[in-house]
Amino acid sequence: MADPQRARRLAAHIQEIIAARLESGVKDPRLGMVTVTDVRLTGDLHEATIYYTVLGSEADKTASAAALESAKGVLRREVGKQTGVRFTPTLAFELDEIPDTSRHFEEVLERVRAADEELRRARIGAVPAGDPDPYRSTDSDEI
Repeated sequence: MADPQRARRLAAHIQEIIAARLESGVKDPRLGMVTVTDVRLTGDLHEATIYYTVLGSEADKTASAAALESAKGVLRREVGKQTGVRFTPTLAFELDEIPDTSRHFEEVLERVRAADEELRRARIGAVPAGDPDPYRSTDSDEI
């Protein structure tokens, strides 16, 4: 198992290489607005999982995934050339679901905030039903 600090540095370097190569080197028309969000390496530094997001619709995401899969060899060769490690890690691309999940949570929180605001407005001027003091009081003098 490699040093964790070395793995983090190598992952950050791979992220920079892949992002730069996608921006300038990959000429596939299917490739949309792709952002590399993270790179995770296995403990032995033999496999790299590249997480990415795509701006656009589901069709754009599918087309970009196919473009990344077809450019995997070129990208791996570039990683091997620029990192200088003995074994160039194999690349696997995974669509990063965190932005979509985060957007969903924000929408849910906004609905909850709206419901809270509606409840706050409904409470203005409201009075409790029944007696103002619903609890029975016993006088100690009567006992």
